[in-house]
Formats: sequence, structure tokens, C-alpha cells
Amino acid sequence: MRPAILSIGFACLVSVASVNASDLEKEQRWADQVVESLLDGEAVYLNDGRADFLAIETPSATGDSRKAAIVMHGTGVHPNWPNVVLPLRVGLTESGWDTLSIQMPVLANDAEHADYAVIYDWVPGRIDAAVAYLRDKGIDKIVLIAHSQGSTMTAYYLSQEHLPVDGFVAIGMSGGIPDGPMDTLAHLPGLKIPMLDLYGSEDLPEVLSSAGDRATQATRAGDDYTQQKVDGADHFFEGEEVELLEAVNGWLDQRY
Repeated sequence: MRPAILSIGFACLVSVASVNASDLEKEQRWADQVVESLLDGEAVYLNDGRADFLAIETPSATGDSRKAAIVMHGTGVHPNWPNVVLPLRVGLTESGWDTLSIQMPVLANDAEHADYAVIYDWVPGRIDAAVAYLRDKGIDKIVLIAHSQGSTMTAYYLSQEHLPVDGFVAIGMSGGIPDGPMDTLAHLPGLKIPMLDLYGSEDLPEVLSSAGDRATQATRAGDDYTQQKVDGADHFFEGEEVELLEAVNGWLDQRY
């Protein structure tokens, strides 16, 4: 009986570990699809200390640059997602920025938004790997730009010890889920870098309803916090890509 019991126990441990891990098979499927269809930028693979993950590096269109934006997607998608992510990772290069769009941890397609809390401990390794990669290339200024749940993940990252970065642009950020790694409002007072909190007038209810609380919490961290609402834009800035780029570029141009 003992070998059978040990086998069952091992299977349970494997099951628990997989529940608390990014879905690497899904990541690979996304990577295969993205790399095959990539038109702008070059696919590179970074390592977060647990696994290799896809990133898309796109150089500045204006020549050698010493500033870069790390672009991060929302729930369950990939670093070339056509809404928000692709317009930024390509569009910012026209303004003199290198961009590095990275694969964030994901769960299976049937996972709920709140289920992602169990894989937030994968987030710091991903962002640290991206920052270190850019620093090794001689980049002086690094700004984190994230959409939707990616912005919640980034706030979580910035609220603890992390590699130095120079700014944070959150797009479509909600107040998160209280009492855990997804508690955006609890994380914001720990941010000590310039921040743009950007959202649309037609954004998701949880983004719109938490705007005041986000501003209150973020300003506890310092004076360089800007909240901007883009009239007519929804959560994905569909049809408002020009306005999205103008807002982000306008904020970046004032600081870097």
C-alpha cells in the first residue's frame, strides 16, 4: 500500500503546483501563433527563473535610443494583442522609444479574473527579467506600461522590492480585489515613481467606479501622479488608438 499512497501524494503535489503556476502550455501556443504572424519587431526569449517566456523587442524608429517601455497585456492574452498592446509597442517607437512587450503569466481560458491571484508570484520574475535585459543593452530610462490586469500586476510588482524603473503608465486599471495580491488600491501608496492613470469614459464599471479611490491612494505616494480620462474610449481603446498614443506620448514627453 505504501507505494500507492506515495504515488497519490505526489500526484496531489503536482496538481497543487500546476494550479499555482502560469499555464506554460498556453503560453507556448500563444508564442507559436505570435512568432508566426509577427510583422514588426523581433521575438526574444527571456527567463524569469522558472521558465523561458516570449518577449517582442521593437527598436526605436529614430535611431539608437537609451529609453525603453516595457509593455504588458491584460488577462490571459499575449504580447502582440491587437488592442492597446500592439498600438503601443509599435507606435511608441515612432517617438524615439524602444519597446519590449512581454508575456505575462496566464491561466487556462476558463479561469475567472479573480483566479489569477494564485499566479501573482510569477509577476516579479517576469518584469525583473525584462528590466535586466534592457539595462544590459545600455538603456537608461525604463517605463512600465500595462493594460487592465497587467496594470494590477505591475502595481503589485512596484509595491515591493524591485529593480529600479522610471515611470508607470496604467491603462484601464481597476481598484482590484481587496486583501490580496490583486488589491490595487492597497498597492498604490507604495509607488514612488511618476505615474499616469489612463482610462476611457466608456471603460469598464470597475475602472470608472474606482477612479476617485485610485487618485486618493496614488497621491499618498508622491506628487507626480496624473489621472487622465479619454472621452469616448472603451476599455480596449477600440477606434481610439490615436488618442491612446497621444495621451501616453504627451505624458512621456513631459518627463523623459
